[in-house]
Amino acid sequence: MKLSATPNIILSRTDNIGDVVLTLPLAQAIKKKYPGATILFLGKKYLKPLIDCCEHINQFIDWDTLSSIPEQEASFALKGRGAEVIIHVFPRPEIARIAYKADIKYRIGTSHRFYNWLYCNKRIDFTRKNSPLHEAQLNFKLAEPLGINTIPLLEELGNSYGLTRLPTLHEEWRKKLDPGKFNLILHPLSRGSARNWDWKNYNRLIEILPADKFNIFVTGTEEESALITENILLYHPGVTDLTGKLSFEQLIAFIANADGLVAASTGPLHIAAALGKKAIGLYPSIRPMHPGRWAPLGPNAHYLALDKDCIDCKNGGHCKCINDITAEQVKLILS
Repeated sequence: MKLSATPNIILSRTDNIGDVVLTLPLAQAIKKKYPGATILFLGKKYLKPLIDCCEHINQFIDWDTLSSIPEQEASFALKGRGAEVIIHVFPRPEIARIAYKADIKYRIGTSHRFYNWLYCNKRIDFTRKNSPLHEAQLNFKLAEPLGINTIPLLEELGNSYGLTRLPTLHEEWRKKLDPGKFNLILHPLSRGSARNWDWKNYNRLIEILPADKFNIFVTGTEEESALITENILLYHPGVTDLTGKLSFEQLIAFIANADGLVAASTGPLHIAAALGKKAIGLYPSIRPMHPGRWAPLGPNAHYLALDKDCIDCKNGGHCKCINDITAEQVKLILS
């Protein structure tokens, strides 16, 4: 597979925040291999502030807008980007079809999706579900046609995000940070993307962290605000409520200015890890949700998971194994 000296390469990943964060090291690797490349990222509109932070990515393509127009128009619009390569990191049949109609020269996808046999001409034989590799490493499998044949170590990936173009934190949020304390963010909910740590555990953590050393915030969406208020904030008036108050851009900026974050396997956890914060992830042990696949990666990233086979996890109910992780264990990492 031979590319021009200055190829346009699209990374297509239209799922969620954490997934996108873990794709950014692949952009860095492509830039190293092809210094003259222009990297375009095809993703959901709300993720643009995150992509704008990454020095390895040159342009953002808004999938929400592209998907709202007729397919023929969408393929014409994609063709206008002049891409030689598209890598379907997150597979979607409609995007594969649009890229095919856009006459993108090299269309890379996994061979385990039947529609890729119709629309991709570079198919990689691997599956994510039972792989021992981390999600960030698995992304590199799709770069093999580009001549990127080495899977980086997790330590290398943790320093490869390129989030250097950070937004400025607005003064109204900056003044809530205490430079004399450890500014800790708790992000207790995951919008269904992960198993959550119980409220009692978050409340216990707040109780045992010394108030003279920790300045605690809680974040979440506007829709989660009532639930977080009912289960945490009513019991801890000293915790600063940021639920539903920050735009995504300002959430990134706030995490960048804080000192640490505790959460289940969520997007804000991966952002904190990528920014070098003390990011503590709380995980069940069951595949594919386990930390072997989704642990936060970064120089100060940590995770906690019990080494046990959890029936509750398998049944999709209340997850005992994640809730057996204690607040004292989290405090020990924060200390």
